[in-house]
Amino acid sequence: MPSFSRSLEESLHRAIAGASARKHEYATLEHLLLSLLEDQDASAVMRACGVDLDVIRQAVENYIDNELSSLIVETGEDAKPTAGFQRVIQRAVIHVQSSGREEVTGANV
Repeated sequence: MPSFSRSLEESLHRAIAGASARKHEYATLEHLLLSLLEDQDASAVMRACGVDLDVIRQAVENYIDNELSSLIVETGEDAKPTAGFQRVIQRAVIHVQSSGREEVTGANV
């Protein structure tokens, strides 16, 4: 079974911490994308595809702040990854396994 790179582990923790800081009950794909913008491997792939990271960051932050207010809870617990969040990570693991590699990076996500 492939392992996660250190930077991907940090990105996953950052996504959950970011959702928790906003008092969101769930960490969504938007939280994951926002954290991957800070991941060296993922951001390199996005830049290679012509993505303007600052524009995406601002758009995702605006979306999270304005459209995900229904996720706010006052329990103080850490956010839980949604099924979609978990599925994306599982698919990245499967992709890495099928290619014979040993490490899942942000670029795979």
